[in-house]
Amino acid sequence: MANEDLSKLRIDKSQATAAPGKRRKSIYRGLALLLIVLAAGLYWAGFLSPAQTVEVTSVSLMYPSQTFTDLNASGYVVAQRKAAVASKVTGRLVAMLVEEGSKIKKGQVLARLENDDSLAAVAQAEANLNAARSNLKQAQAELHDAELTYGRNKELMADGLISRSIFDSSDARYKKASASVDAAEAAVSAQEAALRSAQVSLEYTFVRAPFDAVVLTKNADAGDIVTPIGAAANAKSAVVTIADMGSLQVEADVSESGLHNVSVGQPCEIQLDAFPDLRFRGELHMIVPTADRSKATVLVKVRFIDKDDRILPEMSAKVAFLSRQVGPGEQEPRMVVNPSAIMDRNGRKAVFLIKDDRLVEKEITTGEMLGDMVKVSAGLDAGDRVVLKPSAKLKDKDRVKIAEQ
Repeated sequence: MANEDLSKLRIDKSQATAAPGKRRKSIYRGLALLLIVLAAGLYWAGFLSPAQTVEVTSVSLMYPSQTFTDLNASGYVVAQRKAAVASKVTGRLVAMLVEEGSKIKKGQVLARLENDDSLAAVAQAEANLNAARSNLKQAQAELHDAELTYGRNKELMADGLISRSIFDSSDARYKKASASVDAAEAAVSAQEAALRSAQVSLEYTFVRAPFDAVVLTKNADAGDIVTPIGAAANAKSAVVTIADMGSLQVEADVSESGLHNVSVGQPCEIQLDAFPDLRFRGELHMIVPTADRSKATVLVKVRFIDKDDRILPEMSAKVAFLSRQVGPGEQEPRMVVNPSAIMDRNGRKAVFLIKDDRLVEKEITTGEMLGDMVKVSAGLDAGDRVVLKPSAKLKDKDRVKIAEQ
């Protein structure tokens, strides 16, 4: 009995070791099944599918005029009337009355030189002229008196009431007075000329605008020594540089081989690099009658039809030479895409839009053809990237990588 009781107290090692092993196997099988399900889900979601290589194209803005452009050229905006305004005399600048960007009128004073000596010369010339005029008045009074005396003596001489010597004396006095008047008049003329000379010298100390313009650069300031030739050390030649903004034109180089596509009066469209979203109407004004042999080009000048304060000299510009005028409604750009990117989905138009290396199928609304591109009315924005020539195996949310160009 005691042995039986002891045998019941013994542990069955085979059963104790078997139960944990079965539990571990069950856990492993569950984990494996969970991983399989998770992997399948990730695969179908696209996270584990390999990225497919695709070609892409961008949605862009296109102006209708690009479809009837005969030739394109690049150049710069150049003022056809421009001047480096300088002083006619050497002197110290005491006042600068304009700055960069100032709009000026013809004859307006731009700067003033030190002119105390010129002012003194004008004052002296005016005083000399006044003195000469006073002398003239005195001489004229003497002449008047001599003329009266000569007339009376002439009558008295005819009546034999005075001697010949008295008459001759009055005659000589009259002639002398007449000569004095002539001399006084000449002196007045000389002093008037001297005054004009002094006034001209004074005017040279004022730097004036030769035409209506805008100040481009200010080359000197108060205190600088200016000179018309600029040869002196530390001396300035031009005081300001000005340009007539109404004379702005685009000077562009046209290749000799493309010269047959342009003609004077041809409509043009001008795009400035500073304002890439704007187009300015233009017209071919001149074909300069000489070629540049080093570049095999001919210089042409295109004038702006519409004036705009944003157009500035030396801006980079591109010119499109058109086969016809831009019509009404053709001034605004159109959003376009390559037709090879468009798919037909049961009568609906769609594209594969690329977002963060994923495909997004996007329905779009298309319009007419513009050259070799299709107008997009809705569904896309300029700059969007879409798949070019999408294959049938591509689907929404696929991972993609862009093919190297």
